[in-house]
Amino acid sequence: MSECLKQDLMELMQVPGLSGHEDRVRRSIRSRLERIGVQRKTDRLGNLVAHFPGQGPSVLLFTHMDQLGFVVRKIEANGLLRLERLGGVPERALAAQEVLVCVGEGRDIPGVIANKNHHATSSDEKYTVTPYRDLYVDVGMTSAAEVTTAGIRVGAPVVYAPRAVELGNDRIAGTSVDDRAGCAVLLELARRLKDRTTGPPVHLAFTVQEEFNLRGALPLAQTIRPDIAIQIDLMLAADTPDMDGHGDIALGSGPGMSLYSFHGRGTLNGVIPHPAMVDLFERTAKAENIPLQRSAQVGVLTDLSYVQHVGEGVASIDVGFPMRYSHSAREVCDLGDLAQLTQLLVAALARIGPDFSFDRDDYT
Repeated sequence: MSECLKQDLMELMQVPGLSGHEDRVRRSIRSRLERIGVQRKTDRLGNLVAHFPGQGPSVLLFTHMDQLGFVVRKIEANGLLRLERLGGVPERALAAQEVLVCVGEGRDIPGVIANKNHHATSSDEKYTVTPYRDLYVDVGMTSAAEVTTAGIRVGAPVVYAPRAVELGNDRIAGTSVDDRAGCAVLLELARRLKDRTTGPPVHLAFTVQEEFNLRGALPLAQTIRPDIAIQIDLMLAADTPDMDGHGDIALGSGPGMSLYSFHGRGTLNGVIPHPAMVDLFERTAKAENIPLQRSAQVGVLTDLSYVQHVGEGVASIDVGFPMRYSHSAREVCDLGDLAQLTQLLVAALARIGPDFSFDRDDYT
């Protein structure tokens, strides 16, 4: 396992970057690319892209750098804050969570989502989830004037208090594993791609606003018009008692690829991967002796679902790393899975040559 991979993940998890407010994360990743010696540019929305020249079909390899969270909806007269959710924030995981109100680097304000005094709750309340609109954040201030003087306004971004913790067996817990783990993998790929002499043209991208209805990657893809799109994100680990029956993905058992994703509610979208891409990753994993897990899920959605429709259509696939406890304040991943995912991607890219076939009849 690369120590750089671990260090990038641990440090990026502690940089707040609510969807639509990813600038600090982008600047941190940009500085890392600079140290690696890789040219990069930022588009109007804030997507960060590094281009690696090559021969053959062009590849967009991307992951999102934003995280879900909240915005301030209302400032109460007594200084308490009301929140609006941004992204798929689970209400049952909110009470008593520490948060960070982002008003500017070095000036951010910690707070806590209140949990009603246990001694004052009725028997019914003890077994119910409080709707997020009824929750409030206590930042320790006593008036609306004090709050606004500190720089907090309606619309201010709020995230789970950033945290990164090393667990046993090279596992990491904390905020925004989704998808700072993907960002760490792409940074490791940038180190590997920098000095290569063969392979396809690769556009390595760190995208914005994935948690806000998948908005950032589509304009980028419309500009690049890739032949192939590979999206890096979490794979739902199903190896805990509460996830029994949700699949076979297990933490620490290697990277995974999605054979089917469909949101099933709200945004009725998803991805069925192109057979050329499934074949590519299966053959690569076998040749490299890397275990490759398979996922098929309803309730999961990535921005690849829009990217796949660009131009004449893009040969697309979601690959990623197993992760537990998605969208909570303490997600968990395995560093070994990230290292193997990096190895798999490097080897897969090397197999994409000028004669790479997109003819479905060659695979089905």
